[in-house]
Amino acid sequence: MVGSLSIILALVCFSIYAAVHIPLSAAITLWDETNEAWADTPRSAPPAWTNLFRREKLPETLVLPVGGAEPASEQLAEAMWRETSVLSFDYSFSTFPNEVDFHFEVAHGKLEPLVTLTWIKPDGTEIRLFRGNPEQSSRFRISRVIGMASAFGAPRPVEGDAEPQTSGEAGDPGVMKGEYALRIEAVTFEEGFAMSGRLVVRGSVYGLAGTDDDGRDLTIGLLWGAPIALVFGLLATIGTTVFGFLIAAVGAWFGGWTDAAVHRLTEVSMMIPMLPFLIMVGKFYSSSLWVMLGIIIALGILTGTVKSYRAMFLQVKNAPYIDAARAYGASNARIIFRYLVPKLLPVLVPNLVLGIPRFVFLEASLAVLGIGDPVLPTWGKILSDGRAALYLGHYHCVLEPAILLILTGLSFTMLGYVLDRVFNTGLRRI
Repeated sequence: MVGSLSIILALVCFSIYAAVHIPLSAAITLWDETNEAWADTPRSAPPAWTNLFRREKLPETLVLPVGGAEPASEQLAEAMWRETSVLSFDYSFSTFPNEVDFHFEVAHGKLEPLVTLTWIKPDGTEIRLFRGNPEQSSRFRISRVIGMASAFGAPRPVEGDAEPQTSGEAGDPGVMKGEYALRIEAVTFEEGFAMSGRLVVRGSVYGLAGTDDDGRDLTIGLLWGAPIALVFGLLATIGTTVFGFLIAAVGAWFGGWTDAAVHRLTEVSMMIPMLPFLIMVGKFYSSSLWVMLGIIIALGILTGTVKSYRAMFLQVKNAPYIDAARAYGASNARIIFRYLVPKLLPVLVPNLVLGIPRFVFLEASLAVLGIGDPVLPTWGKILSDGRAALYLGHYHCVLEPAILLILTGLSFTMLGYVLDRVFNTGLRRI
């Protein structure tokens, strides 16, 4: 009981945090795989905290903006200036980074500046990367132009020389640790020159939850998956269970053709397979989460539980206090909603709690089958997108949403069984 309530409380806190700090519109925009926000993140990177369990730490992602420090300016001649910016960072990891990119934007007048990019290694070695007139917006892939071994590798020792500083046996051979730098020199011929950009050293781990194969931070999807799952499960459970409960009460009280109509409609509804029907709607009409929710409620109101509720209401219908209510002239609506329904509410509460995980898993199943909501970040969508990553050994893309789904289902199921023993007096002796 305490464990299930703790998990549910944690999910509610996650939902509130996601709604307050990352509005849904912002989450949908960020979750788009074409968003430029993921241009600097590594692909399929495990969480950064996994380094705590590694003897040799994997490199983390570094982003260094050009405007972090004032560039050194020098006037070479009349109407000729040289501006120098240096982006430096300390690299102490045992393996090469995944990629090293330099994004820069240049603003100038009629005369194009002369830009020189120089890569400086910890031992003082300088490698010229580029010299010329760049475009106004450029992306320079340093690791592909000179190669990762040239950018971060130590020089091979010759006979009689001291061994260079390398990573050790577990890391890539020849990784040089120390302070690296990218020097940007711009020779300009007019005033008004400005340059902005960033140096991105993509590592192998990222964030609290890692990234998927599109570079999206899984923290956003995992956080927003909680409120979407809880709201979907709660609305679907209330829509199907409560309405079915009330329909059973109305049919049992009025009897006759009303009860017969409820019977026939329930039997027809029970013959309609819900999952194939949802797949058909998702493929040929819309896979919107709210469309699916409406269909689930419409098909799930009249199920086999309506017949069970009807049998209970028929027993309560013949109770003495119901006859007394008839005698003093209570209306049908008053008898149904003030005497019949409250009598069996204890039976409804456990069913409400037990129904939530069923619909949470149904939403995830629809997403895994490819008919989930195309824009919302959900646990099922992460599972669907992570199937390909699973074959490449990126297990975090699947394990994280799967664990959250299991914990959600387990917590509500345990709470539902406890509530059933509390409200159902017949189970207390078991």
